[in-house]
Amino acid sequence: MAAALALAALRVTRRATGAAARLQVRRGCEVREASGVPGGEEVFKAQQAAPGGAAPTIFSRIIDKSIPADILYEDQQCLVFRDVAPQAPVHLLVIPKKPIPRISQAEEQDKQLLGHLLLVAAQTAKAEGLGDGYRLVINDGKLGAQTVYHLHLHILGGRQLQWPPG
Repeated sequence: MAAALALAALRVTRRATGAAARLQVRRGCEVREASGVPGGEEVFKAQQAAPGGAAPTIFSRIIDKSIPADILYEDQQCLVFRDVAPQAPVHLLVIPKKPIPRISQAEEQDKQLLGHLLLVAAQTAKAEGLGDGYRLVINDGKLGAQTVYHLHLHILGGRQLQWPPG
């Protein structure tokens, strides 16, 4: 009961620079989300994500086709598919078939693969009509809001993106 009261006391609503802000506390993890701005939920997910381990990731299950995905491109080294929770009109993911948990854990022998991922991202963005521009994002670790510990590049486009991103 005391924990529930403490949790209720921590849920506050306040105004910040004209936009409503929610302070969410879940399992001792504080997440601030500006009203109408995505990301607070993703930060929470990232803080709860397990960095590596023996269990297959959702991406390894997409690679082995045990989970369906809208795959746009596939070769011996990688595949590209549409994100199921898009953050832009076009939101694609480029993943290597080799299970590299984080970009910070890539090694010298991964140089060619990493370059290949960038080239495939550029070719796919062009094929998706993003000639006016797009953003490539790689999240790394908990503080980088990485939610799946299998290296992946986000291709975001189809609208004017804002800066700074977060």
